[in-house]
Amino acid sequence: MIILILAFLTKSTIFSDNPSIGSFAITFDLLITVPIIYFLLIRKSKIPVTTVVPVMIVSLIVGTFILPNENQYYLNLFKVWGLPIIEILVVSFIIVKIRTSIRKYKQKKLLNPDFYTTLKETCSELLPEKIVPIFATEIAVFYYGFLNWKKPTPNENDFTYHKNSGTPTLLVAIIFIGIIETFAIHLLLERLNSTAAWIFSGLSIYTAIQLFGFLKSLSQRPIRIEKNHLIIRYGILAETEINLEDIDFIELSKSDLKSDNLTKQLSAFGSLESHNIIIRLKKEYSLLGLYGIKKRFTNLALYLDKNEEFKKKIELALQQKTDLM
Repeated sequence: MIILILAFLTKSTIFSDNPSIGSFAITFDLLITVPIIYFLLIRKSKIPVTTVVPVMIVSLIVGTFILPNENQYYLNLFKVWGLPIIEILVVSFIIVKIRTSIRKYKQKKLLNPDFYTTLKETCSELLPEKIVPIFATEIAVFYYGFLNWKKPTPNENDFTYHKNSGTPTLLVAIIFIGIIETFAIHLLLERLNSTAAWIFSGLSIYTAIQLFGFLKSLSQRPIRIEKNHLIIRYGILAETEINLEDIDFIELSKSDLKSDNLTKQLSAFGSLESHNIIIRLKKEYSLLGLYGIKKRFTNLALYLDKNEEFKKKIELALQQKTDLM
């Protein structure tokens, strides 16, 4: 209602007679009053408090449409100074929450708390459900790429998939070629349009940063066999969790996969990466991919550095469960 009233006021003589005062008042109401009232409405509900930020951004967008261009001084001032500060505060708040969650994990003596899992759990408490995968992925890219250089402590039930795989080499080659091509294309575009050249270069650099983060995450998130379930990860690109009792059998295979809607590869690079093991399930599961994209499967093909040892451990775990029954 407030936004509708403000939109109406911009078309009235009250605004046209006092555009300077009117633009300040409307900008203040859009960016301060509306978010505060929204906060008061949701503070006792299950809606995350951080949704105040998206409401503020929506109000900002509305302001750019309802206010005349010549009366957007205060709006532009907020874009330049307010938004970056809010973004820094939100990210800092989430990082503090993550560190607190990881500390709690360690206090409970849970080994190897996974940063990405903790990040998503923390974000789900603070952000709308649909934004969580996107926001968590962006933070994880920078965390694994530039902040986390410590090697994970190996566990006897952890299985790596990057040491003998060709994926790290493929990603390094793509990043290297991308850097060279970015430089060459930038020089060509510079002659035509300087702005287009820098936009292209910025997007290319950002893509290279993401690929580097994906690459580093492969060694940080191993596949793990736990007491009752199997945690399957492919860096931050894909993951799923399977109950051991739902595994039909494990097949050592490098043969081409049959065209089947319920047969998926764990690798995000599809046929560019080979597989050496296939997990056959008794029922459908979901493979959670990049930015929250889900794929259903009953057969999952993947590459493991020690595939035979993995098969033996899974079969042993299944046998022990059968004996207990």
